[in-house]
Amino acid sequence: MSQRLATGDSAPDFTLNDAQGNEVTLSSFRGSKVVVYFYPAAATPGCTTQACDFRDNLASLGAAGYRVLGISPDPVDKLAAFAGNESLNFPLLSDEDHTVAETYGAWGEKQNYGKTYEGLIRSTVVVDGEGKVALAQYNVRATGHVAKLRRDLGIDQ
Repeated sequence: MSQRLATGDSAPDFTLNDAQGNEVTLSSFRGSKVVVYFYPAAATPGCTTQACDFRDNLASLGAAGYRVLGISPDPVDKLAAFAGNESLNFPLLSDEDHTVAETYGAWGEKQNYGKTYEGLIRSTVVVDGEGKVALAQYNVRATGHVAKLRRDLGIDQ
C-alpha cells in the first residue's frame, strides 16, 4: 500500500487531464484551498452519489474558499459523459495509471466479496493555500461524506 498523507505534509503536485482534455495542475490553485477527492469509478452508484453531493454543496464550499477536484482512474471520455449526465460543475481529472492516487495514498489493497485486489481507496485530501495538507481522510463513505467534510472543516451546514 502506498504511503498515506497526513496534516502538514506537502501535497504532491500533479498535472492531469480534465473531462474536456485540458491539463489541470494542482499548483495552479496556490492561494486557494482545494478539496481533492479520489473516487473509484464514474457513473457507479456510490461515486454518483458522492459527486452529486459535491455538486450540490459547491456554492457553500466555494463561499468558504474551497475549490473541488475529483480524481478517478477513468479515461477522459468517460469523465466527460459522467460530468454531462450529472451536471457536475467542478473538474473531474483522469488518473488512468493511478500514479497520483498512489502518491496520495489513495491506491492500495482492497477487499470486496472475499476477494483481495489493488484498487482506488475512496479518499479526500484538503490542501491549503500554501500547498500543505490541511486534512487527509481515507476509506471514506460515499453517502454523507460531504456533510462530514463540511463539519470537519467548520463550514456551516
